Amino acid sequence: MIDLRSDTVTKPTAAMRQAMAEAEVGDDVYREDPTVNLLEQRAAEIAGKEASLFVPTGTMGNTIALKLLTGHGQEVICDSRAHILDWELSMLAWFSGCLARPVATDDGVLTWDRIKAHLRPFGPHNAPTAAIELENTHNMAGGRVYPQHVIDEICDEAHSLGLAVHMDGARVFNAEAASGRAVREIARNVDTIMFCLSKALGAPVGSMLAGPRSLIDKGRLLRKRLGGGMRQAGVLAAAGLIALEEGPRALQTDHANAGFIAKRLSEMEGIRVNPVETNIVIFDVSATGLTPRDISIALKASGVLMNGVNEQLMRAVTHHDVSHADCATAMDNLEEVLSRRLLHQ
Repeated sequence: MIDLRSDTVTKPTAAMRQAMAEAEVGDDVYREDPTVNLLEQRAAEIAGKEASLFVPTGTMGNTIALKLLTGHGQEVICDSRAHILDWELSMLAWFSGCLARPVATDDGVLTWDRIKAHLRPFGPHNAPTAAIELENTHNMAGGRVYPQHVIDEICDEAHSLGLAVHMDGARVFNAEAASGRAVREIARNVDTIMFCLSKALGAPVGSMLAGPRSLIDKGRLLRKRLGGGMRQAGVLAAAGLIALEEGPRALQTDHANAGFIAKRLSEMEGIRVNPVETNIVIFDVSATGLTPRDISIALKASGVLMNGVNEQLMRAVTHHDVSHADCATAMDNLEEVLSRRLLHQ
């Protein structure tokens, strides 16, 4: 199967499997796993932060970060299509006791002008704003990359008001590849950043949360509360280290493949493609006469996996387990699906 559902489906490389088999391990809850300790040190260096924490999932990383930056009964401003709002089981409310304050954007990129209209001070009737969350790259906006000056302005203005900023950087290495700016530069002014090892970088599992050491030390306790205190986790961290050092090199290829898919889609009748910057292609199929579910079912029968986002949109995500030839085959198969629809009209 050619799997374009997500970059979460990547398989560990041969180098990762070997590193996992040979990993030196210890009990990470006791801080005695040398491979986890090395991964956390390296991730902090790459993010330009004092410390980092290895967590099983990106959702756990975001959950811990926002709990650290907020108090019960406060608000967190985020984009109206943010992952923390739509895809993380309302953990912001469930674990942190906070309300998400969604702000609509055209392209997934919050700006300070949009944010400041939704700030809420402490008062007798409303929950005060505690933090701002930025998603870079933005998943449902089609892998959109935040301009650096926008991030910096938001951080400067937020900090001047005593507000914290968290970056959901699940795919921040894609932002690095697209912008030419190192992750440490992208994240230089945010208080905390989470990034995934298990998406574009190709590790089988795991994410990192980075920030000030004082916060990360508290985050370690929150990880335990959420059931994320793993024991001999070095077998996972070993793959994460390979992902950090080798994974970013392949991202330009993934981006080129996504651009190829976007070009092919733009040539198909009834399909409208959103702008593509990284490895995510969002496209509207409502004018084809078929629903995303219809297309997904037909593509699966032809050996291609691709999901719908809603009743109009579909998403294709490139990654290191999908070649240029695979992308071409997937687009040929989609053309065939659409042509069969035209024959039956």
